[in-house]
Amino acid sequence: MAVELLQSISKDEIERARFRSRRMFRMDIEHNLIAARDEGIMAVARKLLQRNRPTDEIIEDTGLTREEIESLSTAD
Repeated sequence: MAVELLQSISKDEIERARFRSRRMFRMDIEHNLIAARDEGIMAVARKLLQRNRPTDEIIEDTGLTREEIESLSTAD
């Protein structure tokens, strides 16, 4: 059934365009979610730095690397 659907879609230019459009939309949403998550993690790390939390604790809490945390502390 999936093979038949794929074959019918591949023959129809409009359906191929719809498929590409849906795929691009899903990829955009996924990219935006990842970017938002990363921005949130960085914001938490900055707040922890402002509160003078130890770097090892920030690493454990955020999953960031030591270099990423150090770059945040020098960015201010």
